[in-house]
Amino acid sequence: MLEKTIDFFHESVLPQEIINSLSIVDNGHYLDATLGGGGHTNLILAHNNTIKVTAIDLDIQAINFTQKKLKNYEDRINFWRGNFADYQPLNIEFDGIIADLGVSSPQLDQAERGFSFRHDGDLDMRMDTSQSLMAKDIVNRWQEKPLADLIYLYGEERLSRRIAKIIIEKRPFSTTRQLAEAIASCVPSKYRHGKIHSATRTFQALRIKVNEELASLEKFLQIAPNWLKSEGKIAVISFHSLEDRIVKNQFRDHPNLKIITKKPIIPSIEEQRLNPRSRSAKLRVAEKI
Repeated sequence: MLEKTIDFFHESVLPQEIINSLSIVDNGHYLDATLGGGGHTNLILAHNNTIKVTAIDLDIQAINFTQKKLKNYEDRINFWRGNFADYQPLNIEFDGIIADLGVSSPQLDQAERGFSFRHDGDLDMRMDTSQSLMAKDIVNRWQEKPLADLIYLYGEERLSRRIAKIIIEKRPFSTTRQLAEAIASCVPSKYRHGKIHSATRTFQALRIKVNEELASLEKFLQIAPNWLKSEGKIAVISFHSLEDRIVKNQFRDHPNLKIITKKPIIPSIEEQRLNPRSRSAKLRVAEKI
């Protein structure tokens, strides 16, 4: 069973920028839609002792860890496990909402979770370990064309057809290393030794599909602004162009939002040096009107 408390340390990106974007008010109630290691929630609660936070995460490990980490704030924080797109606040109106998208460092670092090929582990990739669909089900059962389309659309991988073909030829796969090595074997040498590993985009595509990340994000951004008080802020950090495009378009098209960040906020050079994961982060902020 994966549902256990572990060291879920995670370095939150753009910490001060996202806190500043909220314009935190006394007696405010804030929603952290992607709790993770609780870094952003901790900063919000520490602002002053009148603040409350509702914190959401799909990953029970994140919730278990953060409940202990933030025990001193237990009277001012409420946890909800599930997909943020399925959350219903009932009669609550929030003063601000934040979401830090994508996969967290602890998820990447646990081999058994299967999110990364840096460690050999099961081809899992589930953020919610109670769901049935895993990455191995896709690579071992899907037909070649749907698999190639998935890798192209969700991984933005130009060699998607070649990669899908080698997956079909060499499957079944059970571990991340097996899949990564198969992908590396079918791409040109120049591509294989590029800035990113040749399997990176394929793994991204599989993870997005397993967790239905883009569909959930679209649904969340359609409904979340309705949970805000007037002049409440919604701040979202994305890590790749597919996410950022959705955030940008949903903020622009929502009738009750005014865009605050004409261009996304990116980490400082110093933050990127100290936390390399932050390099691709983009923060966009909008206000309820």
